[in-house]
Amino acid sequence: MKLGFNLLLWTPHVTLAHEPILRALKKTGYDGVEIPMFEGTPDHYARLGALLEKIGLERTVVSVIQGKNPISPDKASQAAALDYAKWTVDCSAALGAPILGGPMHSELGFFSGNPATAAERKRALSFHKKAGDYAGKKGVTFALEALNRFECYFLNTMQQLAEYLDEVNHPHIQGMYDTFHSNIEEKDPVGAIKTIAKHMVHVHISENDRGTPGKGHVPWPETYKALKKSKYDGFLTIEAFGRSMPALAAATRVWRDFAPSPEEVYKLGYRNMKQGWAKA
Repeated sequence: MKLGFNLLLWTPHVTLAHEPILRALKKTGYDGVEIPMFEGTPDHYARLGALLEKIGLERTVVSVIQGKNPISPDKASQAAALDYAKWTVDCSAALGAPILGGPMHSELGFFSGNPATAAERKRALSFHKKAGDYAGKKGVTFALEALNRFECYFLNTMQQLAEYLDEVNHPHIQGMYDTFHSNIEEKDPVGAIKTIAKHMVHVHISENDRGTPGKGHVPWPETYKALKKSKYDGFLTIEAFGRSMPALAAATRVWRDFAPSPEEVYKLGYRNMKQGWAKA
């Protein structure tokens, strides 16, 4: 098991100028960082990857799809979503990140007004077969994230995600567990870990209010125990949101700060994970 921290708390676009933050996370004890990916070029991420290698931080990536939709009936929107997915894969490979997480299955914040349809599922399957094949050639694996019903309608629960991944049946299209979304959508958030376990390649550690892990009501001891029991051995990555990217903040309904300072989040959050895992 490794401990990571998502840089979205500070910025939607990590550059070499964020080196002091990266070094502070390394000093705290983190094994890696999660890089938000919404803009930039493979060359940019290659330079960032070289810096992270120098500091001694492994990396994963998180991204979302906005302004295009792979499950849309519009073929231009489908094509744009696939192009975007390929771009994220190219940049992730340049960064040296083997895991590309996030809701890379539908447009964040878009709602049709109805539940997901069979036609939308068919389009998603086609999208992921193509994206998965492309990712496989680059050594990258998608970790699809089910989001709560207020952010998307395509995949909301671990049961839905697991069944969808069974149907995709692609080695480079896997899934992740997120404590924030699960504590909204699941009747048994801890039990849902067993549901997604066979596809689980990444975990987001996020308090029920998106603030400091350990200062809300997520059942952390039980969560860590269930993850350990599932034989999970990847990253536990803290995802705490700020308002660094207005469009993303709006889509994820982030209207206020959830912690007094970033330092509290990454220092107390690290302690929560380190001690919680040891006790599990």
